[in-house]
Amino acid sequence: MPMLSEPSKKYRPYTPLNLPNRQWPSKTFTKAPIWLSTDLRDGNQALVNPMTIEQKTTFFRELVKSSVKQIEVAYPSASDTEFAFVRGLIEKNEIPDDVWIQVLTPAREDLIRRTIDSVAGTKQAILHMYNATSPTFRSVVFRNSKEQTIDLAVKHTKLIRQLTEECTTKHGTKFIYEYSPETFTQTEPDFAIEICEAVKNAWGKAGLGDERIIFNLPSTVEIAPPNHYADLIENFCDKISEREKVIVSLHPHNDRGTGIASAELGVLGGGDRIEGCFFGNGERTGNVDLVNLALNLYTQGIPPNLDFSDLQNTIDIVTACNDLPVPARYPYAGELVFTAFSGSHQDAIKKGFEAQRLRHEECIAKGEPQFWDMPYLPIDPADLGQTYEALIRVNSQSGKGGIAYLLKEHLHLDLPRKMQVAFYQVVQAVSDREAREMTVDDITSAFRSAYHYGSAYKGRLSLRSFKISPINDEKSRATGDTESGEDDDIRRRFDGTVSVDGGYRVIRGQGNGPLSALLDALRTHLALDFAIREYSEHTINDADEGENARAASYVEIVPAQNRKTTSTSQSWWGVGVDSDIARSGLRAVLSAVNSAIGDGLELPELNISPGFDSKSAQEDVASVIVSQLGLELPRRFQTAFFEVLQRKALEIGNEISVDGVTELFKNTYNYQNDKAPTKVCMKSFKLDQLDANRRALSGSFAFFGGAPRSISGSGNGPLSSLLSALHSQIAGTLSIRDYWEHSIGEGSEVRAASYVDLMYEVEGESSKKVKSSAWGVATDTDITASGVKAVLNAVNDLDVVLKN
Repeated sequence: MPMLSEPSKKYRPYTPLNLPNRQWPSKTFTKAPIWLSTDLRDGNQALVNPMTIEQKTTFFRELVKSSVKQIEVAYPSASDTEFAFVRGLIEKNEIPDDVWIQVLTPAREDLIRRTIDSVAGTKQAILHMYNATSPTFRSVVFRNSKEQTIDLAVKHTKLIRQLTEECTTKHGTKFIYEYSPETFTQTEPDFAIEICEAVKNAWGKAGLGDERIIFNLPSTVEIAPPNHYADLIENFCDKISEREKVIVSLHPHNDRGTGIASAELGVLGGGDRIEGCFFGNGERTGNVDLVNLALNLYTQGIPPNLDFSDLQNTIDIVTACNDLPVPARYPYAGELVFTAFSGSHQDAIKKGFEAQRLRHEECIAKGEPQFWDMPYLPIDPADLGQTYEALIRVNSQSGKGGIAYLLKEHLHLDLPRKMQVAFYQVVQAVSDREAREMTVDDITSAFRSAYHYGSAYKGRLSLRSFKISPINDEKSRATGDTESGEDDDIRRRFDGTVSVDGGYRVIRGQGNGPLSALLDALRTHLALDFAIREYSEHTINDADEGENARAASYVEIVPAQNRKTTSTSQSWWGVGVDSDIARSGLRAVLSAVNSAIGDGLELPELNISPGFDSKSAQEDVASVIVSQLGLELPRRFQTAFFEVLQRKALEIGNEISVDGVTELFKNTYNYQNDKAPTKVCMKSFKLDQLDANRRALSGSFAFFGGAPRSISGSGNGPLSSLLSALHSQIAGTLSIRDYWEHSIGEGSEVRAASYVDLMYEVEGESSKKVKSSAWGVATDTDITASGVKAVLNAVNDLDVVLKN
C-alpha cells in the first residue's frame, strides 16, 4: 500500500502543552545527571536471544567498571533465570558497596513478592514498579477507569512499603522506591501528576537524599518532538508537590530518532536522572544511549561521571554479550567516526594537528589549559583509548589506499573490522622492522604470510580433500557417533585429509555444521581445541563473477575452554577463498589454527596400535596409507582395512609398524606388487562408444590360469560394460556398491586412483544365494584403466565361480 497523500486522515498530531512561561530553552548543562543502565533488563528483553547468566555477569562487570552506580539488573519474576542471576550477583559479592541494583515488577502481588525475594540480603536496592496510565491502555488493554488505575498503583505501593520494610528488618537491605506511569508521554499531563501524587502519599516516607522517591517518566513510545518531552517534564516538575523529595527520572526511547535530544532537553526541563542502555539497545529502535549522552557532556567540559577511557573494550564486551553490532557511523563508537577518507578533510586534520602542537607548546609555557580544537574531530580519540592511526585513511577518492582498502582492491578481500585491527598490528610490526614505507606488494605479501593465504604460503596444516555428510540421528545414536541426548535436527560429519607438517593425516569429526565438525576433528586427532567466536563471508566480485564467483570466509577462533574471552591476544584470525563456500570456510578455520599454533607447538605423532583393544582409530590407519601411498581411502574402505589390520595385529601382537601397515595393505589388495592375479587376468581391452548413452568393452581375458579369451559387454559406462563382459564367463551377479576416485600427484606426474566395493551373489548349496564383497584399488595415468583395474582387483579377491 503506498503512502497516503493526506496522512492527516489516518494519523493525529500530538497535542502541544500550553506552557507559556517555559524556562528550559534558556537553561544550559552544568552537571551530569544520575545514570541508570537498563541494559540487563530493558535491553536484554529486546534481544532475539536473551543473554545467558554468564553474559549478563560479564556485562554487569563492565557497567561497574564504567562507573555506573545504578543498574537495573533484571525482571526477576519473569523467569527462574532472571531470578537466579540476581541471586548470583548478591551471593557471589559482585555488587560494590556504592552501586544500587534495581529490579522491575508490575503491579501484581505475587510478582512483587518474588521480586523482593530476589534482592533480599543485598546492601541497597531500588524497587521499580510500573503500570500503564495512558487512555489507550486504560480503555483497550486493561479496561480500567482513572480511579481504578490509581487504586491499582496505590494498593501495590502500600504492599511494597510493607514488604520492603519487612525485608529491611530481616535482611538489612536498604530500599529506594521507583514508580513509573508507563506510557507517560501519551497520558494526560494532569492525570500523570495525580497518580504520582497518590503513589507518593501511599509510600508515605519520601524524604531527602537517598530517601527521595523516584518518578520515572518514560517516553515509552516517542510520539512527538523532543521539545514536547521537555515541556512535559518541566510541567511535571513545576506541579508535583514536595519537589525536593522527588527524583524525576527520564526514560526516552528512540522511535523518532530523537532519543538523545529528548533526554538532553528533558534534563533542561528539570530531569534529575536518565535511564538508558549502552549504544542504544532496547525495544524497537532502542533506548537512549548513555555513552552518547555522557560523551556529549564530556565534549562540553562537564565531567560525565562515567568512564570510557577504553571505549573499544567496552564495545567489544557489549557486542559480544548482546550480539548487536555498533554501526560504523555511530556517534563516538563507530569504527569510522574518527576516519577521514576525503582528501580535503585529511588535509584539514593534518594541518590542525600541526597547529595544535604549536599552540599547546605555548599553553604549556604559559601554564594555560591545552584546549582541544581540531577540524572534524569534536573529541580527542586518545581520551577514549583510541590511537590516531585511523584518522587519515585513504581510498580511491583521495588517490591512495589504506591497508583495508588496498587488500580489497588487490586481493578482493573485504576484511571484518576486528580483522583489520589485527592485521594492522602485523603491518605496523613489519614497518617498524623495515624502517621504510610499505608498498602494495609489501602489504599483500605480509597478509599472505600472516594468514597462509595462497598456495605459496601454506601453513603447517592445509586441506587436501574432504567430504561433508549429514549424520543420521538414529543410526548415529545406535553406533555411538553422537553424544547421548543430542537434539540437533541436522548434524554434519567431516571426513577429510589434511596435510600436517608435510605428512598427510586422515581426520574425522562431527558438529552442527562443516566448521564445527572440522574443529571437532582437529580436537580429536591433533589435540587442537578451539572454538569460533566470529565468522563472516562475502562473494568476491571478480570481473568474471557468475559461474566463476568465489566466496571469501573470515574466522576468528579462541581457545575452546575460554570462549567468553574478550582479549585479542587470545584470538586468531584466518581467511579462506574458494568457489565452494564450505571449502572456503574450512580453509579459513585452518588458516586461523595455523596462526594459533605457530611454528613451536608440537603436534601429536601418529602411532599405530590397532588391536581389538585398540588405541588407534581407523582414521589413524588411513593416515598411514595416504602418507605412504597417497591413497585417500573412502570411509567404508577404511573400515574394511582396519578390520584386516586388527586381525593381523592379533596374530603378531598389538603393535605394528607404519611400514608393516603399508605392506599389509599392498598384499591384501594386490597394490603395487608383481603378484599375478589367480582368477581373472586382463591382457588387453578396448572401449567403444555405441551411442550417446551406451559403451561397449571388449578385450582379452584369462580365467583361472587358462588360455586368453575374447569377451565383450556393454553398459552405461566403462565399469558396467566390464561387468557385462565378465558375466559372460562368471556365474552369479557382480555389482558395484561403491565407487570413488581422486588424483595423485601434480602436473605431468598426476595419476588417477580408483576404489571399488564389489558385491558378488551366486547360488550355493541347497540353491541358497551366497553373497560376498571385496574392495579393489588401482592407479593409472588413464582414469578408465584405473577403474577397470580396481574392479578386477576386487574380482580376484572374491570366490567367483565360472559358468559351466
